[in-house]
Amino acid sequence: MRTLKLYFLTNNKHKYSEILDIFKRVKTQIRIEMYSYPNTKLEIQAENLEEIVKFAVKYARRKGLDNFFIEDSGLFIEALKGFPGPFSSYVFKTIGIPGILRLLENETNRKAFFKSVIGLCLNGKTYIFTGVVKGRISEIPRGKYGFGFDPIFIPNGFSKTFAEMTLKEKNTVSHRSRAAKKMLNFLQNFLRGDVMEENKNTF
Repeated sequence: MRTLKLYFLTNNKHKYSEILDIFKRVKTQIRIEMYSYPNTKLEIQAENLEEIVKFAVKYARRKGLDNFFIEDSGLFIEALKGFPGPFSSYVFKTIGIPGILRLLENETNRKAFFKSVIGLCLNGKTYIFTGVVKGRISEIPRGKYGFGFDPIFIPNGFSKTFAEMTLKEKNTVSHRSRAAKKMLNFLQNFLRGDVMEENKNTF
């Protein structure tokens, strides 16, 4: 089986570590490398993670890049009508975890979900992979691992927040790992020559 090298366009070392762990746990000829290039990943403000990722991929392609992927994610809280959603990064930098907990003060509905969208550019074509994990928002931050809103998100079926989980534990259930595993499966099929020319995730 031939080898394939992919660049992960991100400045977030936590995201890189999580996805790298997914690839390291399987026998594969795919190698990924973090590629920090601020002028490449240009984001638009949109209400849809897929649109944000598609725009970022197209922008990077116009810069001459190929064989890379970009990931974006968001926390969607039911009681806040999906907020912060695609604006999660900005919201975390501005009001942070304390701000979100204030917005949910005295709120009994703590349902939420994390969503991850990966845009893969391979040989000039782009494929989209998504991952979702449902859960709830904790009353207080807990844990020392992870990043972002991990200290207040408890996935369904668990009592721990993401921030209380080790990297291995989080990667068994997280939205990002689910999207990454879909991409990994696609890439392994691609290397075996099993990927059809037409794919519903292609644009």
